[in-house]
Amino acid sequence: MTLSLPPLLDAPPESDRLTDYDREHFATYLFLLDWSAGGGDRCDAIKCLVGSDAALDRDRARKIYDAHPARAKWMTRTGYRLLLSGE
Repeated sequence: MTLSLPPLLDAPPESDRLTDYDREHFATYLFLLDWSAGGGDRCDAIKCLVGSDAALDRDRARKIYDAHPARAKWMTRTGYRLLLSGE
């Protein structure tokens, strides 16, 4: 399974504010949080996020996977409030 997601950067932009990238990748963040809570396999998650690119550039695929969960967790603590307030 490959998800239909907007293109991923190697890492989400670092900001204490909600970014356009956060808004575009809300589904990505939810997927990662759900995947992690369900005990899903890391390699399978990478394939779902980056599709066939994971086999072509494993280092980049791992970098993408490693960088995005932290931002997803930030969204659960802070970002969602900004999203709901319309910021």
